[in-house]
Order: sequence, then C-alpha cells, then structure tokens
Amino acid sequence: MLPLVEPMKRHLRRSVLLLLVLASVGLCFTCSPGYVLRAGWHEAKILSRRRPIEQVLEDPATSVESRQKLELVLQARSYAQRRLGLNTGESFTTYSWVDRDTLLMVLSAAHADRFAAYTWWFPVVGRVPYKGFFDFDKAYQEEAELARDGYDTYVRPSGAFSTLGWFNDPLLNTVLRYPPVSLANTVIHELLHNSIYLPGQAGFNESFANFVGDRGAIDFFCTRDGDSARTCIQATASWHDNLLYGAFLSDLVNRLETLYDRADLDRPAKLRAKQELLDSARRRFTSEVRPRLRTGAYRDFEQEPLNNAVLIGTRLYYQRLDLFEAVFQRYRGDLAAAVRAIITAAEGGRADPFKAVEALTGP
Repeated sequence: MLPLVEPMKRHLRRSVLLLLVLASVGLCFTCSPGYVLRAGWHEAKILSRRRPIEQVLEDPATSVESRQKLELVLQARSYAQRRLGLNTGESFTTYSWVDRDTLLMVLSAAHADRFAAYTWWFPVVGRVPYKGFFDFDKAYQEEAELARDGYDTYVRPSGAFSTLGWFNDPLLNTVLRYPPVSLANTVIHELLHNSIYLPGQAGFNESFANFVGDRGAIDFFCTRDGDSARTCIQATASWHDNLLYGAFLSDLVNRLETLYDRADLDRPAKLRAKQELLDSARRRFTSEVRPRLRTGAYRDFEQEPLNNAVLIGTRLYYQRLDLFEAVFQRYRGDLAAAVRAIITAAEGGRADPFKAVEALTGP
C-alpha cells in the first residue's frame, strides 16, 4: 500500500493538517494491523467513488452552487500549475463523496511540562506529531490512554487528504462546502505538497504550504477578470489575520519555552506557572489581537482548549510565516519567484530548511 498523507482542513478558520501514512503492516512499525487495514479500507472506498469533475459539471443533478465551486477548483488548480509552477499531476481533477461531515479525526499529544511532542513514525515522511483516524472512537480511545500517561492531548477534525502526488487525489464533498477563498486556498496549499515535502520537517512543510495557499489565494482572486473585488479583499484579510495570529502564537510559545527551561522550578511549579501564562494569553488575545482581526478567524480562541498539544499542533501551520513573507517582499511581490527560491533553498538545506530560507533575506 502506498503512503497516504492528509494535509489540510479549515476548522474554526484555521488550517489543520493530518498526516496519515500507510505503507504496509510490515513497514508501519508504530501502527497495529487493524489500524492499517481500517485506514486502507476507508481510503479505498474514497478512491473508488471518484468521478471526473468535468463529468460532474455536465450532470444535470449538480446544483448551481456546486457547479460554481467545482469550476473554481479547476481554475485554482490551473493557476497553481500555470502561475506558480506547482506539480499538480492529476490531483483535483476528480470528485468523491464521503458519507459524513468530518472525514478524519487527528490526534496529537505532548509532554505537559515542555514542548516535546509525542510522535509517530511512518514511512516516507518520517516522524510526525499527529495521527489520523477514520474510526473516531479509536482516536478518543488512544487520546484517553495518552492522557492517563500524563500527556497533554488534542483531537481535532479534518476533512481533506492529499497523497503527495502518489494517487489522483479527489476533491471531497467535505471540502466543497468551504467558501470560495478557503476553497482556492486549500487547493493551492495541497498542491504545494506535491512539489515539496521534506521528511521529518512537518512544521516547515505546513507553514510553507500555509504561506503559499494564502498568498496564492490573494494573487488568484486579485488578478482574475470579472467582479472579484470582494474575494480579493477577503483573501488579503485572511493572510493579514494569519500573520497576526502567527506572531501572537510565537510570542506565547517563546514565553512558555522560557518557563520550561527554568531549572529552579520543579514540575508542579512549572505546571502552575504554565496555567497562569495560558490564562494571561487569553486576556492578551482579547485586548490586543481581537481588535486587529479583519475576518472571523480565531474568534473563539478564548473558549478553545489550550495546552502544549494544541500549541504544537497549531504551530505547525504558523512557524516563521513572517520569514516567508520577507522572502516574498524581497522578490518584490513575485510569488512564483519566491516559491521557486524557497523550494530550492529548502531542498538544499533539508536538515534545517528555515535556516536555509533565512539566507534568501540577506544582502
């Protein structure tokens, strides 16, 4: 069985990745045979339901709204290939239906007193700090086991997958529900993974794809013919909010890392101080971040769970977004040139792709 990777869903207006990799029972050392077989069965069912999007467009039973969104997907796919030079393969040329609103549940976990993720090892992509479940009960069962062992845990939904070009990835009905900007962003984000995916570098992979998806959506909507002013504004506002949230998140993580590094505090004291920092972060978000948001993104931040597992899982998508933006500005707003430069630099410095990309911002 070839590897499966499920990159992204907008949940609560945030990008969420599931990386679900299957090789075989013999290769997937951290997976039980039952896990592999269940995931393989669900994926086979999805792939067996694929229909060419062109065929769906010609079907009289397809609603006007669905037809418009399917056409948008094809246009975004064409943009990613033609304008950005991404490896589109046959991804998003087919459509598949799943029987529920949420395709998968994604489990992540972390040590409660330090930023050290619990990881799973999979072929092709290496160690990753999350695991996907088509069987939701199994996700919560494994979460409970990790919580009993003292880990911070987090289970979140995801509704899309990509196989990094190994298969003809279909567009799912769970994704077709997205509004236009999120839909185009998702397509471009996932197609970026077809062009570059560095094993063991989940943070770089997802943050870079987040940047390309957001900046690509801006370029896509703001340069289209016709009445696209509204979507252009929405795409631009979305990237503004992601940069703002990324900066807030980085500051919170830095404060917590400083706390965790203190040798004068024992574990109970660190956990108490951690909770105080998290409570303070909620208040700072309300007073400092919320008033500057331009979209509905992150509006429920104060009510959402907040622990090390949540922060590590979320940070995957927001690491060094300002770095990618700096490269984009260095290339005078030429997104295609910036993307090519970042890919080349990252592939040449796989051990530390962020450091390799930093060189692009120098003299």
